[in-house]
Order: sequence, then C-alpha cells, then structure tokens
Amino acid sequence: MKFKGGPLRLVATAGVMILGGIYTVSLVSSLAVKAIESVIENKRKKTAPPCGVCKGLGFVQCKLCKGKSVIDWSPLYDPVVLKPCVCPTCEGNRVQRCLNCIGKGYT
Repeated sequence: MKFKGGPLRLVATAGVMILGGIYTVSLVSSLAVKAIESVIENKRKKTAPPCGVCKGLGFVQCKLCKGKSVIDWSPLYDPVVLKPCVCPTCEGNRVQRCLNCIGKGYT
C-alpha cells in the first residue's frame, strides 16, 4: 500500500485513529454506566421507604433564613444597621434540598 504525503502524515493519521478509538470506547462505557445506574436507582426508588425528614418531598424549609427568603447581614463585627439580603442557601426560594435524602425523597 502506497501512502501519499510522507511519514508525518502517516503518524498523524494513526494518532487520530487511536484517539478516536479511545474517545469512542470512553463514550460507550460512560453511557453504559449511566444506564446501569438509572436501572438501579429505579429499583431502589420502588422499594425504599420515604424520607422521614422531608416526608418524601425532597425539600425542607430553609434552615438559614427559616423560610423568610432574606437574611439580615452587615460586614461589620458590631453592626449598627443590618441590611436584608437574599438568602444564599435557598436563593430566595424559601426551601432547600433535604440533606437526609439529598433531595431524592427516599432513604
């Protein structure tokens, strides 16, 4: 087989083929792992009891702002004026993911 372009082109073509093969194997294996994880997760969801903290909802009232969506904040150690700021934990939504079940609703 004659190859046009010289040895550099031959090495470059071989390198691209090897990298393409590695990428393809990586993609296929990652998709297979995701599929297996989703099957296991669906089986676990059917048999697991609901979370006792969030009662199966996956969300609880924000612990930092206590459901007010704002916190009083000041950069000073002994503040004179406190400014209301949006809660950084719930971002103003008043709820946060349950830390017991990580928002799944079951344990």
